[in-house]
Amino acid sequence: MFQRRHGVSLIRIWLACLRAASLPLLLGAPAVATAQTDEIQVYDAEISAPGQLNLTWHNNFTPSGRETPVFPGGIVPNRALNGVPEWAYGITDWFEAGLYLPVYTRTENGALLFDSTKLRALFVVPDARARSFFYGVNFELSYNTPHWEPSRFSGEIRPIIGWRFGPYDLIVNPILDTDFNGLAKLDFAPAVRAAWNVNRRMALALEEYADFGPLDHLRSGAQQQHTLFGVLDYGSSSNGLELGIGRGLTRASDSTVLKLVLMHDL
Repeated sequence: MFQRRHGVSLIRIWLACLRAASLPLLLGAPAVATAQTDEIQVYDAEISAPGQLNLTWHNNFTPSGRETPVFPGGIVPNRALNGVPEWAYGITDWFEAGLYLPVYTRTENGALLFDSTKLRALFVVPDARARSFFYGVNFELSYNTPHWEPSRFSGEIRPIIGWRFGPYDLIVNPILDTDFNGLAKLDFAPAVRAAWNVNRRMALALEEYADFGPLDHLRSGAQQQHTLFGVLDYGSSSNGLELGIGRGLTRASDSTVLKLVLMHDL
């Protein structure tokens, strides 16, 4: 009985946060600017079991990247390390709540910066790993420092659509980012993953991360961001790692990006 009441309470807290975040979407605020990211990952609709706490530690480093910030006062991507511990808790077999704290950056000159904190609510079809077709949707609400994003509050809507064909996976996350400045200003930043599951513990994948700009004025090809990653997964979300090397495909993208994701149930 305690677990049931506790789970319902957490659900109400996260849904209240999402309701609070939806109001400014219609009121207007500064425009979205494409900033750096703490998380380079395609969501596959797998979540922690009810009552299970999981830690996923995201880190990405740009050995060769843009040498000017995306917006005035922002972080210079070149030789910057971004990361965050992601704390996730399984509420039900279809709902996982998450907290990103702290989002941080180590800049090229060695400065350690606090960037942001985020709440996450992830809703999925149960037992996604055992299904040939799976789906879900993730909502995030961020509180940002001025050097991380120009808007104090920002959000993400991340649909998850995936198919399995024997040992092969195809997963699409058609992400929409917002500074809560109206539906037309939603920023379209999709991510796609095609993977070959070599065995139960190892997978090789190609992932593409893009940013096309706001829906009401998509950027030209040269201004869009497109980065292609080669990825190695080993283990599982309960105890594993994800290692990737990315190459920018446009002038607006960072030339080379490395990512390391470590996952462990606590």
